[in-house]
Amino acid sequence: MSLSMHTITVPVFVRSFTAMGLWLDKAQAHADARKFDSANYLGLRLAADMLPFSKQVQIATDMAKGCVARLAGQDVPKWDDNESTLAELRARVTRLVDYVQSVPAAQVDGSEAREIVLPMRTGEVRMDGQAYVLGFVLPNVYFHATTTYALLRHAGVELGKRDFLG
Repeated sequence: MSLSMHTITVPVFVRSFTAMGLWLDKAQAHADARKFDSANYLGLRLAADMLPFSKQVQIATDMAKGCVARLAGQDVPKWDDNESTLAELRARVTRLVDYVQSVPAAQVDGSEAREIVLPMRTGEVRMDGQAYVLGFVLPNVYFHATTTYALLRHAGVELGKRDFLG
């Protein structure tokens, strides 16, 4: 049995980002219970030279929406990276889940060999759809999702492995 490009992307993203939305809900509850502004989470970093919490969520969602759009042969939706509250980040995660679920499987399937062109600071990078998903998108989504999770855990939000897995 072979796996379709839709199967290795959209359901994975839905599960991961639905879980992320629940982490953000727990973070809000944590802040409320301790009576501090949940916007404090947005600037969290584990190291001075890393991108802050808000950027981790933005990059993860950008990776997923860009992946599905490119595989489907669509323009990547442009979203401003201007979230300044936990609620706005939560809304972004919900928008991502809604978007990836709105793209028909038939538009994503069969994109294994589709040429994907990524604009990078160092120039364009070209790869086929399968290499793009397996070697670029999924590792990046999991990296930024894991970092988001780790920042919340470090801040005291009660999350466990089941929360990460969804």
